[in-house]
Amino acid sequence: MLIMGIDPGIAISGYGLIYHENNNNKVIEYGVLRTNPDISVPKRLEYIFNGYMELIRKYNPEAIAVEELFFNKNAKTIITVGQARGAALLAASLEDIEVFEYTPLQVKQAVVGYGRADKPQIQEMTKMLLNLKELPKPDDAADALAVALCHIYSFKLKSIIDNGRERA
Repeated sequence: MLIMGIDPGIAISGYGLIYHENNNNKVIEYGVLRTNPDISVPKRLEYIFNGYMELIRKYNPEAIAVEELFFNKNAKTIITVGQARGAALLAASLEDIEVFEYTPLQVKQAVVGYGRADKPQIQEMTKMLLNLKELPKPDDAADALAVALCHIYSFKLKSIIDNGRERA
């Protein structure tokens, strides 16, 4: 199963692709889509959308896991992040790929085991869980890998629960 994790943002939008099979995870690619702050928001969203379309078409993930928005005191920031998130959701929908959404708390809980974990803890656990030689950088890419891991663990747990119900 190939999962694409997305950490949406208007300036920097992270992505990570993890192939999961037989309890093994292999990082296929990770990185960020950076937009130019000097161009209009619609053009930045177009760039993000096109970037995700290109990645989706290149790798054909079976599912896309996207981090949900968390409340931010800056309303302008949350609106633009929401717009970038919408560009990612639209790209997935147009390619008919199922989207799964996880809160930052769920991601931290799944990857670190503690919902209040900080960025360095998430990066270190992501590195360990994915057997990477170095910490994934930048933070947005590491967060996207963590979102993908969250989906893998959530999907496995759901499968175990569903199989238990079938046997009952």
